[in-house]
Amino acid sequence: MALALRWLRPLPSLLHRSSFPLSRGLPGAPTGCPALLLEGCRQCGHQVLLSRQLATKKAKGKGQSQAKVNISAALVEDIINLEETHEDMQAVVEALKEDFSRNISVRTSPGALDHITVVTKDGKFPLNQLGQISQKSPQLLIVNMTNFPESTAAAMKAIRESGMNLNPEVDGTMIRVPVPKVTREHRENLAKLAKQSTNKSKEALRKVRSKSISQVKKSKSKVSEDTIWLLEKQIQQMADEAVAEMDKLLAAKTKELLG
Repeated sequence: MALALRWLRPLPSLLHRSSFPLSRGLPGAPTGCPALLLEGCRQCGHQVLLSRQLATKKAKGKGQSQAKVNISAALVEDIINLEETHEDMQAVVEALKEDFSRNISVRTSPGALDHITVVTKDGKFPLNQLGQISQKSPQLLIVNMTNFPESTAAAMKAIRESGMNLNPEVDGTMIRVPVPKVTREHRENLAKLAKQSTNKSKEALRKVRSKSISQVKKSKSKVSEDTIWLLEKQIQQMADEAVAEMDKLLAAKTKELLG
């Protein structure tokens, strides 16, 4: 029995040393270095290019594990600027937030017209730089174009095409903007506009993703297939996160509009 125990004692350490690595080594790392899935190689001190973490998500009825890629942007900057890609995607999300705030709202106030861009022969200008906007009553806004009377027609067109469901009327250099009553139909139309705007933003996001992935694929001759795959997956994850944020914004706006 004692002899058998002496033979069994080394087995755990032998099994540990012989366990099969879950990843292929990073190109350029010392032979046998399985550090691709780690933040760094503890055995050789080799700096690692990429890292992958496992995140667990529960699906309906059963649990599923999904690989989550976490790439160091600084170490792949010669292939693609991941920070710039993330900023471009977030810019699309922020533009959607701005659109919801300014254009898709139940209440219309003088400030809601400020952002409307008027195209004139001298360039593009915010409406509030060309005319004085005031509220005569809860259902009527006035835009005084006395300072720039030549831009009255352009201002009328900009207000009508703003997507705010406004039908301005002109009286000399004064633009009368009736504010529609908040009916159920109006709320539903605003909710439709919110969904359309979200879909347009998602299309813009897909263009950012496609552009980034195309840029990564141009480096296929310079880096390993694993690196290309991980970068593509990272970009897709960033896009998925942006889409999820857009869906939350749409859900919140729809609830605000329809109650």
